Amino acid sequence: MDVQQSKHTANASATGTPRRSVHDPSNGHFRSLTLCAEDRDCVKAARDAVGSYLRTWGLAHAVDDARLIVSELVGNAVHHAVPDDRLAVPGGARRVDVSLMTWPEVLVIGVSDEDSTPPDLPLGEFISPALAGDFSEALLLDRGRGLLIVQRLAEAVWWSPGTKGGKTVWCRLDLDRLWTENPA
Repeated sequence: MDVQQSKHTANASATGTPRRSVHDPSNGHFRSLTLCAEDRDCVKAARDAVGSYLRTWGLAHAVDDARLIVSELVGNAVHHAVPDDRLAVPGGARRVDVSLMTWPEVLVIGVSDEDSTPPDLPLGEFISPALAGDFSEALLLDRGRGLLIVQRLAEAVWWSPGTKGGKTVWCRLDLDRLWTENPA
């Protein structure tokens, strides 16, 4: 049986433009950013850092979705997380960590905080828009819209408890899908 080698590289589209990271994608990439939740610009700092990392890695087609996801997840950590060891003591700095990991086909984003309370992930739409009729405002949830946005943008959203308390909310984005939707 003859084995033929493909004329196309695994990391390029038919036009020759890389879809994934240009920096040895078989090894992937990892970046982590630690923020102080009390800093009024921490959401903007996280969003800007994520955009910068992804552009540096040659993943400009993933920037818009990743920045929106990070904004929502960091915003949730800033506004809702109460560190486990400080439940009775208000104030003090709270830590939020943002992690980015890439492999040839996926981008994984994780946002960690010091609160071990599980996130309130929305279950989805309970009312069909056709059934809501003139009462379309009934479709808007009071809470959880940020996580609903994240669920719509990502292929998967989940959370995991931290080893020393806290939790991480994770999401996975398909880089090939993002390339198709947003070619550079």
